[in-house]
Amino acid sequence: MRILLADDERELSRALAAILTHHNYSVDTVDNGEDALDYLTDGQYDGAVLDVMMPERDGISVVRALRERGNLTPVLLLTARSEIDDRVAGLDSGADDYLTKPFSSAELLARIRAMTRRREGQASNLLRFGDLTLDRAGCRLSGPVDSCSLAGKEYQMMELFLESPNCVISAERIFEKIWGYDAEAEINTVWVYLSNLRKKLASTGSQVCIRSRRNLGYVLEENHG
Repeated sequence: MRILLADDERELSRALAAILTHHNYSVDTVDNGEDALDYLTDGQYDGAVLDVMMPERDGISVVRALRERGNLTPVLLLTARSEIDDRVAGLDSGADDYLTKPFSSAELLARIRAMTRRREGQASNLLRFGDLTLDRAGCRLSGPVDSCSLAGKEYQMMELFLESPNCVISAERIFEKIWGYDAEAEINTVWVYLSNLRKKLASTGSQVCIRSRRNLGYVLEENHG
């Protein structure tokens, strides 16, 4: 999943980004509300974590502007304020949840999982296609013969394919979704990760495979032959 993190406290932002990355989220970071609104408007994110007090535009006004534009990206607001009126204002603006600083990393992760699960209507942590299963909670890929752990970008890539089986996904789309706009990596990194993911997929004994479509991209499909 891809998350936008907007907070002008640089040390906190770096710490939160590291925590989210460790738990297999792809994270883009900005330090002001105007950039947050631009990123959320132009990009495709599974969720956003926004500080309320930011330069240029506060988090509540960012959420309000998003909702006015019909953007339903799940948003968790962070703030040092604990007054009920502030919490009500944040939720009334269209935010999905509200977390008061200081907070534990475990609670932050739980809130993010909850808000994205509610928006996507997911009743299970399992993604299935054919004889293949991805356990989102344990980041484990299982087939009829064996299972293996996926971490970081491999996990995000497998999740992307399993959310759209039998659909061609371009290398550019994979790169944008997982590495983001500001990534220092180059697009050939996608091919390296795909090669490793195919090997792990094969080790599970699954009939599901990732096939190339010349000049189009890649597709997750069942091997019937």
